[in-house]
Amino acid sequence: MIEVNIVGTGNVAWHLAKALGSQNQAILMQVAGRSPEKLKNFNNIARETVSIHNLKPADVTIITVSDDAIKSISEQIPFDNSLVVHTSGFTAMSTLSRKHNKGVFYPLQSFSKEDTSIDFTEIPILIEAADQKDEKTLKTLASIISNNVQVINSEQRRQLHLAAVFANNFTNHCYTIAQELCDVHGVPFDTLYPLIQKTTEKALQQGPKNSQTGPAKRDDKQVIDQQIKLLTDPDHTAVYKNITKAITHFYGKEL
Repeated sequence: MIEVNIVGTGNVAWHLAKALGSQNQAILMQVAGRSPEKLKNFNNIARETVSIHNLKPADVTIITVSDDAIKSISEQIPFDNSLVVHTSGFTAMSTLSRKHNKGVFYPLQSFSKEDTSIDFTEIPILIEAADQKDEKTLKTLASIISNNVQVINSEQRRQLHLAAVFANNFTNHCYTIAQELCDVHGVPFDTLYPLIQKTTEKALQQGPKNSQTGPAKRDDKQVIDQQIKLLTDPDHTAVYKNITKAITHFYGKEL
């Protein structure tokens, strides 16, 4: 049985707490946070909710705060020589306070509290530890809630997080632009749903490089020029031009 603390009350903390709290092989001992109001959300999941200054040692203490706050939060943890990990995809393990045994417990997924469809068994959990004993502990803990556990180093994780920004954040922003264009011109955005689903399916089945279509891939300059003229938002125009240039260059037809 692994005893776990969680520091933080945001989206990652919420889903991680629910996943761990529903298992018999792990005990969610404490959730620590600054806001008593937010801590109330965890009352029925954790054995105790506390401020960070009242946190007691556990086998693993997981910091789930923003990247900028990881260092200061780790230094505020009121005990030494215990395994403390963060959940960041980009921040180095060495950022954690030197008074702790260091590690990383990074669930590679986009989280929001409103999303009730999250299934942790399908989420890759990427771990790193300063020594083999702690690595084994993190492997065991991750395997309790996920069927996909991988050991990677900080540099690999940073590159994977960068790849995730392209695959998730940038793609979602393009969806946002597409919805704005539809809304402005009175076209239901859900008309694009089958296309979005098929694009994802093809990328997963055939590989994204082999699935690319469209005017940029064909180097159809006439269509490209006409579509640029249709755009009225300078930010949308910049995105269109930059992505178009990247696609045509990648496929050997640089504009």
